[in-house]
Amino acid sequence: MEGEPTTRVWDLPTRVFHWTLAALVLFSFVSAKIGGAWTEWHFRSGYTILALLVFRVLWGFAGSRYARFSAFVRSPGAVWRYLHAPDSPLAGHSPLAALSVLAMLAALLLQGSAGLFANDAIANEGPLARLVSSAASDRLTTVHRWGEKVLIALVALHLAAVAYQEWRKGRRLVWPMITGDARIAAPPARDDAGMRLRGAVLFALAAALVAFVVTR
Repeated sequence: MEGEPTTRVWDLPTRVFHWTLAALVLFSFVSAKIGGAWTEWHFRSGYTILALLVFRVLWGFAGSRYARFSAFVRSPGAVWRYLHAPDSPLAGHSPLAALSVLAMLAALLLQGSAGLFANDAIANEGPLARLVSSAASDRLTTVHRWGEKVLIALVALHLAAVAYQEWRKGRRLVWPMITGDARIAAPPARDDAGMRLRGAVLFALAAALVAFVVTR
């Protein structure tokens, strides 16, 4: 809002996570549709998405003020009260937006995990497909395929909500996720070199964990 001070809301690791995840989800969808030689890139994209998701779970406990789950995960009662006073300015995710974040994270985790065991009934299969029966792999392949439809619906809902807030309510949501700063009177999030180093270390740990799982 005009006249409000500029406050650092989103730390750099959160912003890099957000936009990298968005790009990789799009790339995974496109590469799956193309198939062929792109299938290997689809797998690699999926592994990176899983590493990002593991990082985000860790960051939900170790990140800066507004990136932590404790800052935006609210009870059903809090969501209900927000619905009756949605014009109250909030730093970070609103209680309603938190539901979208949690749904997206859960759907992506399920999608990526199922993909590790899936197969295309031709020549490609997930790195862990050999650990389960053919029937189980087929069932998880079905989960992976239906998960794509769920993700498309969630992404569409997310984009519609952002557009509504931006254009109808005049709340800038995209720009703060790019710059990290929002015009709101609120305590700033920590975004110094130490916090960024913490994010890099946690992502390295998340990537190492995913690499261990997919190469075991």
